[in-house]
Amino acid sequence: MAAEPTLPKCPTGIKGLDEITGGGLPLGRPTLICGAAGCGKTLMAMEFIVRGATEFNDPGVFMSFEERPEELSQNVRSLGFDLDGLVAKKLLAICHVRVERSEIEETGEYDLEGLFIRLNTAIDSVGAKRVALDTIESLFAGLGNGTILRAELRRLFQWLKTKGVTAVITGERGDSSLTRQGLEEYVSDCVILLDHRAKEQLSTRRLRIVKYRGSAHGTNEYPFLIDANGIDVLPITSLGLDHQVSSERVSMGVPDLDDMLGGGLYRGSSVLISGTAGTGKTTLAATFLEAACRRGERAIYFSFEESRSQTLRNMRSVGLDLQPAVDANLLQFHAMRPTQHGLELHLATVFRLIRDFQPQDVVLDPVTALLAGGNDGEVGSMLMRLLDHMKGAGITCLFTALNTGGRQVEQSEVGISSLIDTWLLMRDIELSGERNRGIHVLKSRGTAHSNQIREFLITDGGISLRPAYLGQGGVLTGTARLVQEARDAAEAEVRQQEIARRQRELERERNLFEARLSALNAAFAARSEEIQRRLEELRQSESALAEGRRCMAESRKVAEVDTPVRN
Repeated sequence: MAAEPTLPKCPTGIKGLDEITGGGLPLGRPTLICGAAGCGKTLMAMEFIVRGATEFNDPGVFMSFEERPEELSQNVRSLGFDLDGLVAKKLLAICHVRVERSEIEETGEYDLEGLFIRLNTAIDSVGAKRVALDTIESLFAGLGNGTILRAELRRLFQWLKTKGVTAVITGERGDSSLTRQGLEEYVSDCVILLDHRAKEQLSTRRLRIVKYRGSAHGTNEYPFLIDANGIDVLPITSLGLDHQVSSERVSMGVPDLDDMLGGGLYRGSSVLISGTAGTGKTTLAATFLEAACRRGERAIYFSFEESRSQTLRNMRSVGLDLQPAVDANLLQFHAMRPTQHGLELHLATVFRLIRDFQPQDVVLDPVTALLAGGNDGEVGSMLMRLLDHMKGAGITCLFTALNTGGRQVEQSEVGISSLIDTWLLMRDIELSGERNRGIHVLKSRGTAHSNQIREFLITDGGISLRPAYLGQGGVLTGTARLVQEARDAAEAEVRQQEIARRQRELERERNLFEARLSALNAAFAARSEEIQRRLEELRQSESALAEGRRCMAESRKVAEVDTPVRN
């Protein structure tokens, strides 16, 4: 089957909004932006016009029924929008239509023909491709006939379509409908609902695409920010579990800890450092960042409890100087109180900063502080979306979490331990009236890791780990370890002395044995020599006797021959 043609889109240039709408607003069709007062309708309409002129070379017309051109220009100048400059370049036309109820007298049939003429002139003056009308209620403020109002409103939307311009119309939200008149949302091809809500004294702006004819779109609520760069909408729904993974290892900044993790962390993985207060979570997180910056990587540190200057000062006391990384623009600090914004706005802020700076490493310290802005489930949901986003971007992220005394040590306060790739547990080890630090790896997915509890030392030169030292009562740390080491050293010295004494005794026995053996060998040699001499004498004596017998025998034979026989 042939693919169906996609609906032509007009990109807004507003960060995140084009992603949610699948490419922008419907091209050549009207879009309604509705919401209560103060939710950002006028600013969104203005940014749509300005972004079109500056980024897509689409001239635009902004028709205001409430604010004058000089007021509009002044209001958006703080966002970096130079309306006067765009007007001078013929990229923008601003029209102000003054509508006062007290100055209107109904004397006949009401229509918008005069508005069409004025708007058509403005469009032709700059060759506009985009139009914004702000706000539609002001246009009908002096009209009491609802039937005529609806007919003219429908005619206005149809006229905008015939002009072929992409129009944005703002409208106030009604009591029982999206708008005051209850008709705009039906004749618009796209409806965007803005909301500015407050919960437990924390305010959040949110956006929802109510409808979008002929196009798929995001249907959830999305928080958005209004800052010095305008509107920033961030789609924060969870991503699919299809992100790519890396086999590259990155260091935690502590060689012994890297060894415990089988060579370090996988790039793009997530790490949770949990523990009670004072166990060294922040120091370890700062060590991780310092190592990342030494590798030339960009990193962001989000702090919810300490200011940037306080963190820099505290880290210098343990031999970590992060200021050079800050000066080289490799490290950014962002300190904010958990109660400064709602959870969604915190998440949107983190997303925006990550998107703008493009870091390879991110630290949030501590995530449990966010519980002040929501319950466990809400914080867990926020962090799940944040984890999905950073995994998709290949960012190595590290979270610290505070464990309170009422919690099990092997359970995180915010309930994200099952989502984490590597979990390091910091703990206090109380022994002999002392509290010392310990660290061990609860889990590390995809890699062999140590199961030992190591003593965690924070010194003037940074972090160091000591090998596990086991005593009769378990792992020993601090003074108990020193005492046991001294005791073991004394016992080892005694054993060495005993070994030396035994060796000397063995040496004496060996010398005595060798002396006795030497004497026996000498005696044996002397006796052997004596026996050999006696044997030689016996051999000589035997030889002399034999020689005598031979001579005697020979002499007898001669005598028998020479002497005559007498009868």
